[in-house]
Amino acid sequence: MYNPKSTYKFLIGLCVFLFFVTEKSNAQIVIGSPNLGFTQACASTSFNTYSTTFVFSPDTSLEASNQFTIELSDADGDFTTASDVFTSSPGTLTTSPATINFSLPTTTAGENYKIRIKSSAPAATSSGSSEFAAYYKIQDSPFTINNLVSTGVYCSSGSYLLTIDNPGTGSNDSPLNYPSLTFKWFKETGPTTSVFVADGFSLNVNEVGTFFVETNYGTCTSNSFSNRVSISEVTSGNVNAGISSSLGNPFCPGGDLTTLTTITGNSYQWFKNGNLIPEATLQMYQTSESGNYEVQVDLIDCVAASQINLISELFDASIDVPEMNTIEDGEILSVEVITNANTPVFEWYLDTVLLPTISEDNYDATQFGIYKVIVTETTGCIGSREFIFELQEAFDAFPNVEKIPNVISPNGDGINDTWMIPINYVEGTNTDVMIMTSSGKVVLQTNNYLNNWPENELNINNVNQVFYYVITTSDNKTKKGSITIIK
Repeated sequence: MYNPKSTYKFLIGLCVFLFFVTEKSNAQIVIGSPNLGFTQACASTSFNTYSTTFVFSPDTSLEASNQFTIELSDADGDFTTASDVFTSSPGTLTTSPATINFSLPTTTAGENYKIRIKSSAPAATSSGSSEFAAYYKIQDSPFTINNLVSTGVYCSSGSYLLTIDNPGTGSNDSPLNYPSLTFKWFKETGPTTSVFVADGFSLNVNEVGTFFVETNYGTCTSNSFSNRVSISEVTSGNVNAGISSSLGNPFCPGGDLTTLTTITGNSYQWFKNGNLIPEATLQMYQTSESGNYEVQVDLIDCVAASQINLISELFDASIDVPEMNTIEDGEILSVEVITNANTPVFEWYLDTVLLPTISEDNYDATQFGIYKVIVTETTGCIGSREFIFELQEAFDAFPNVEKIPNVISPNGDGINDTWMIPINYVEGTNTDVMIMTSSGKVVLQTNNYLNNWPENELNINNVNQVFYYVITTSDNKTKKGSITIIK
């Protein structure tokens, strides 16, 4: 049966439901311009957190899925290509005012950034914040220019090019490794003052002064700056070129070479202790040795030169035997290393083979061959020195020869080079020894023969020249014969 009262209640409920659905679908909020919790944003790898506070109303209009987003403008404050730097989780921010944190992208660099706040449900956008400087200091350490040479020279009517080193020297963190960075060059006007000169990766200098470059982080302070280079002009004669050592001076080699670098020029020539180094004709020269190094730089219209007294802090060491040594078979050659190395380690080699049981600073050598000892400093300025010496069997000038030889070959090979006769006829026996040519000319006569004929090179015309000898002992016994010289 039809019930008018029930129908009326149903229609009233439907109207109320539609009213709330319509009100919800038409809900709106207003978001106030964000207030910044900072005056400028100078971000880096060690710090990149900034806060902003904003209000919105009414908070009852927020839907459960709503998210707030922070948009960052471009460097000119334009939001056309804005980037999102923060988005809240759905339904987490429901109370006004709200404070949220955000981070800057690593490409941020400019003086006129803005942020604004957007909501998703309902959709709304605030006006932009006040402008602020923002930079991400992706490189924030000192770097080098001019290969760390502190001077530069240009000839009259010329110029000198200053460039940022890449990768630089030593542990230099070159900002050229970060393509997004830009640079500003300055000229010093006083001990603590300077003026801006130009933008760019390099600077062509044609005026006297001291110059340096900084990574462009705007009004943000940073440690991304270069060394100073003093530029001078020369009209005639020589001028100081300047030399730098990559490991400093004095330096600890530590197994590495230090790189000596001079100013940029047309050609180069390096010297050590006044002596020309033939192969050293580049802007850089590597060495591990102490010495007085000099360089001459051709600048086309003039010449620059400089020198450096380079000191290596590698320990001192020496051995107490010469490079060449002789002993009789069965004798001993005692060798000692003298060094001031800290906690040294000693390695001994014979004919390139390590002697594993020898680790002291001294060694008694008995075997013939080529020895090497390597001394290594294991603390402080770590490095090694090596020394080589040779041990040969001593030459016996008076061997126990049984017969008088009749053939010798004086060709310098150390075998049968001289006429060696039995010890009964040599030094100390008062035996007269005479040697003659085939024509009877006496070429040697002595009563103190030393087994050393011929001492000088013979003028031999024949392939095999023959000499004759007469040996007369102290008791007038005589030996005669011939000596054939084979070349």
